[in-house]
Amino acid sequence: MDREEVATISPTGHPPSLDRGGTPSVDREIVALALPALGALVAEPLFVLVDTAVVGHLGTEPLAGLALASTVLLTLVGLCVFLAYATTAAVARRSGAGDVRGAMTLGVDGVWLALGTGVVLAAALALAAPALVAALGARDGVAAQAVAYLRWSSPGLPGMLAVLAATGALRGLRDTRTPLVVAAGGAVVNAALCVLLGVGLDRGIAGSGAATAATQLLMAVALVLVVARGARAVGAPLRPRVAGVLAHARAGVPLLVRTLTLRAAILLTAVVATDLGAVALAGHGVVASVWGLAAFALDALAIAAQALVGHALGAGDRARTRAVLTRCLRWGVGAGVVLGAVLAAAAPWLVRPFSADPDVRAAAVAGLLVVAVTLPLGGWVFVLDGVLIGAGDGRYLARAGVATLVVYVPAALAVLALAPAGPAGLAWLWAAFAGLFMLARAVTTGLRARGESWQR
Repeated sequence: MDREEVATISPTGHPPSLDRGGTPSVDREIVALALPALGALVAEPLFVLVDTAVVGHLGTEPLAGLALASTVLLTLVGLCVFLAYATTAAVARRSGAGDVRGAMTLGVDGVWLALGTGVVLAAALALAAPALVAALGARDGVAAQAVAYLRWSSPGLPGMLAVLAATGALRGLRDTRTPLVVAAGGAVVNAALCVLLGVGLDRGIAGSGAATAATQLLMAVALVLVVARGARAVGAPLRPRVAGVLAHARAGVPLLVRTLTLRAAILLTAVVATDLGAVALAGHGVVASVWGLAAFALDALAIAAQALVGHALGAGDRARTRAVLTRCLRWGVGAGVVLGAVLAAAAPWLVRPFSADPDVRAAAVAGLLVVAVTLPLGGWVFVLDGVLIGAGDGRYLARAGVATLVVYVPAALAVLALAPAGPAGLAWLWAAFAGLFMLARAVTTGLRARGESWQR
């Protein structure tokens, strides 16, 4: 094998598709990476859905406790998504440079960082669960149920984070199919274990939490074995390297800051929706759920951009980097246009399963129409975010995240102070978030992408 062949083969043996001219087809690679990535992204929420379905049959208090506990758990794991992003970018650039051994070494370092972080967070969550639940306002039976779920699911945190890091390593090697297979299998195993432990063995919400933990650990074993096999095949070390793990941690800090700014904007939006009244808050829940589903589709393109841009930069091919940027942007905006058109047409019918209250439906439709108009902008933002992550431009993304949050806060507070309650207020709120906030992100990332300093 020559340098390029070695650099483009993943641990599962899947080389990139080639066109007749022998050069990789950008569009074909985008689709080949994005579709499995989308499947894996959609499979993850099935864990919460299955838990909800099983626990929902146990009574109101267990269901309320699960809602609270899953919010804590998903927030904690969401803040650690830098483990996937930083690993994808580092592995893709090293792979593109032809250093497949170095790429696998970085992937192994990322997994060790995830396992160490997961152990620490698992212990902290088990100890702090009662205080966290109390701080969120839960009392008596609901609090007891939430604490039980958190404590029984916390042993799965090392697995959850290892899944993030191993998935990031495989994405960096342009393998999104293996994470899809593992995520789909994990969803099936989780459903079976939830029913067995939660209902069959009458362990209730604790059984549901234990099922989630066990499934995540099994998924981690499956993915880590794939990474380990790839590392051993090229002679990369499997033992933790202190310098490598610390380097991964340093690279992840800016991406953590970026994620914190996004979470802060989402939290502020929910706070404003709460102040707008029960109707607006209920409608906001519907709109936020649909926005999340649309974000999965657009984030799949961002994942493809991360891997392809990182690989092209590692190879020193700036022309291909620009080609990937251009094509991914067209895919992102195009997908946003299609999703927006479908959402605008389906909004009146889409809200019906969520509520029978006509006022809530009207508020949700108003918010969804705003989202429909702004989804092409969202496609642009998601792709550029992925491009800059793939380029390892985390420090700029952290600064840009702070700047866009500074722009958004006054707008959200203005909605809080001036917007009317009900549908109109919710429309203004989503215009601020999906419009102004996303526009600020588009400007900051777009200006960066126009230059050359990120291409290193």
